[in-house]
Amino acid sequence: MAVQQSNPFAQKDPRVITVKPPVPPAAPAAQGAAGPAPTPPPLLEVEGLRTWFPIKKGIFARTAGYVKAVNGVSFAMHAGETLGVVGESGCGKSTLSRTILRLEKPHAGTIRFEGRNVLALRGKELQQYRRDMQVVFQDPHATLNPRHSVLDILTEGMLVHGLIKPKEAQEVAAELLRDVGLQPDAMHRYPHAFSGGQRQRICIARALALKPKMIICDEAVSALDLSIRAQVLNLLMELKDKYHLAYLFITHDIGVVEHIADNIIVMFKGEIVERGPAEQVLLHPQEPYTQRLIAAVPRVGGAAAQA
Repeated sequence: MAVQQSNPFAQKDPRVITVKPPVPPAAPAAQGAAGPAPTPPPLLEVEGLRTWFPIKKGIFARTAGYVKAVNGVSFAMHAGETLGVVGESGCGKSTLSRTILRLEKPHAGTIRFEGRNVLALRGKELQQYRRDMQVVFQDPHATLNPRHSVLDILTEGMLVHGLIKPKEAQEVAAELLRDVGLQPDAMHRYPHAFSGGQRQRICIARALALKPKMIICDEAVSALDLSIRAQVLNLLMELKDKYHLAYLFITHDIGVVEHIADNIIVMFKGEIVERGPAEQVLLHPQEPYTQRLIAAVPRVGGAAAQA
């Protein structure tokens, strides 16, 4: 029995996942202007980012070394772009997202959002950054408060940021639920009454509530069944076009980013080992590690041939 090692992306799999629309071309320069239109500045810039965790030893808990979870990562992404971050468990991709969200403190490096130094933000500027940068985590059951109704979950952030008045809460929640394919009467129920896919839709609606410019999807579909995963990916692409969102899409499954990412970076042991447009990385991978990730993608119709 010989395992087939050909690239599963070389021939498209005719399943039901919607292929992402092409990135629209840049608007032409105004008449009379000399040269091409200037490139817009990046929405998010990460440069030389290092997030290390100390290893403590001895009775005095002295630092004997560091776990270099993120080690010298640099990239930039623009408004409306989807950047896929791919790698096996433990490669540092989730630590990268938590550092960008300021849930972890970096050892070194810079993070800039719309030109502002994220690590230096305080007070109202930090509050605005929290609004502009939202996140959808892997486990919707763990990230939804079981004691809060869906109405409270969706509107709490908007009330804190002063985006709505209490009397507007039900109307706004109903619109958010329609956006993610749920019925408005779901707002009066609690998280335990929903399936895993429905809970993740509620998490997406909560992220949309603050009208962010960027959403980090940290393994947002990996806990879902394959058919539900396809539906949620299609939903994310529809919302991206509707609200001109940027996604930092983190996953261990390189087969998922084929359908949603414009560009891909591949991480291994805290470092970026390959990067480029999604089609280039998937069809013509240069690094052996990327080739192994692609070879591990399951194929419909059987991946084994008899010797």
